[in-house]
Amino acid sequence: MPDTQVLAERPDRDQVAEYDAIVIGAGISGMFMLYRLRELGLTVRVFEAGTNVGGTWYWNRYPGARFDSESWTYGYSFSKELMREWDWKEHFSPQPDTLEYLNHVADKFDLRRDIQFRSTVTAAHWDDAGDQWSVTLESGQRAKSRFLFTAIGILSAHTLPAIPGRDSFNGPAYHPARWPHTPVDFTGKRVGIIGTGATAIQAIPEIAKQAKQLTVFQRRPNWAAPLHNSRIGKDEMEAIKSRYEEIYAHCARTPSWFIHEADPRKTLDVPPDEREAFWEKRYAEPGFGIWMGNFRDILVDEKANAAISEFIAKKIRQRVKDPKVAEKLIPKDHGFGSRRVPLESGYFEAYNRDNVTLVDTINDEPIECITSKGIKTSKQEREFDILIYATGFDGVTGAFDRIDIRGANGIGLKDAWAESPRTFLGMLAEGFPNMLMVLGPHTARGNIPQAIEHSVEFQTGILRFMREHNHTHVETRKEQVDEWTRTVIKAAEPLLSSKVDSWQTGVNRNVEGRTVRRVLGYNGNGVHFRRKTDEVAKGGYQEFAFR
Repeated sequence: MPDTQVLAERPDRDQVAEYDAIVIGAGISGMFMLYRLRELGLTVRVFEAGTNVGGTWYWNRYPGARFDSESWTYGYSFSKELMREWDWKEHFSPQPDTLEYLNHVADKFDLRRDIQFRSTVTAAHWDDAGDQWSVTLESGQRAKSRFLFTAIGILSAHTLPAIPGRDSFNGPAYHPARWPHTPVDFTGKRVGIIGTGATAIQAIPEIAKQAKQLTVFQRRPNWAAPLHNSRIGKDEMEAIKSRYEEIYAHCARTPSWFIHEADPRKTLDVPPDEREAFWEKRYAEPGFGIWMGNFRDILVDEKANAAISEFIAKKIRQRVKDPKVAEKLIPKDHGFGSRRVPLESGYFEAYNRDNVTLVDTINDEPIECITSKGIKTSKQEREFDILIYATGFDGVTGAFDRIDIRGANGIGLKDAWAESPRTFLGMLAEGFPNMLMVLGPHTARGNIPQAIEHSVEFQTGILRFMREHNHTHVETRKEQVDEWTRTVIKAAEPLLSSKVDSWQTGVNRNVEGRTVRRVLGYNGNGVHFRRKTDEVAKGGYQEFAFR
């Protein structure tokens, strides 16, 4: 569907419209939150920076962008009619199909009439006297509401490389999260890409098929495993639809809402030949099985992790013809699965092509600066027609930091979270009344849409409870925040991932001050998280302070 115009009518700049609730973001979170808030009879305005719905799948249009979780577990599950009528085309849906799906959802439930597009929120301030939120847009327009919901995503604050001369390049330069809405033609072009993270791992094989020359500037190699995507035929889709309740019930019983569950055995308890056969099977299967369906100790035991890392390294050596290039692509500073594992389709084979060159910027050829013609390293200046900055995101808290959010007594959220975020269940922050966060810091994640649905249902449950008891104000209690923060930190301690620099531990070389590891998510068993939220709801939300 083509991008829409601003469908929700804008008030004049000097007008201050008032609503029961304001939602920031019209991605998967914001759309579902709007749907549920409408059911409660609330007046709602969603402010969205883009020109249409979709969030992640609106912004990330780069070549190769697609799900790495099974499509049929990724869609909304709140509407049986929606599940029955939508056919997924592939097991791992490409970005255009996913965006088409989200537009279909917006059409089906007439969501756009309450969404104002091209509306970037720059500030949200709590008014102690008025007991409400005041929201300001980049345009200067203001609005007020009793409740504020943040649906801003965990990977939406993209970052550009902190390299001298970054803005001096004369040709087009793109970040995957701000890809043009019209296709980029790489035919006959010299292309330079900085970064080998998840987006680059998807994009590089596709760009290599077109470009005259593709030079990959690797800052840190990543482990990756095959996606093994395939089409979904009509009969298979009907079979999937017939099992939707069973599929979603199964996902709700797994640690991360995926179909995959860890094997109960310990790695080194399994005989070497049997272990190797098990890994060969997992490596040949579609999806996250090699990561989430592996032996239960590979993410916590260093010896077990070393064994699976060596298996994946062997696979890289088998797939990359040049032994020197293969060694450069094998991570030496972290083990397999200790960072989120990208799934790929021909990524390692791309380096076998004559038109693809790998530059190791850490060990061989550091980047000195970006010039008007290209990229200058310690050895030479390379000229390019197009540059791509696949330099990732300021994860989880980054999107919050880019909005001037101030709570009770004018306290800034960025200041309150300077050392580390503090929340209760990842949904409410201490000192920020009536602000509820979908997928905020310290919430459980995994299969994102299912995590979103759980969060939205819990939060609208709080509002339903408030209505029944004539409450208009909700806050989290300090002792609950203290306890949950301890729980989150304790859950992260055994994991090898907590000892690794990544966006998941809050480290980002492109963002000033992002050098110290922090715990940004609840990394314990998602089943335990869901049980905790259920207990809070069934107990009458006694952990919160209402008035």
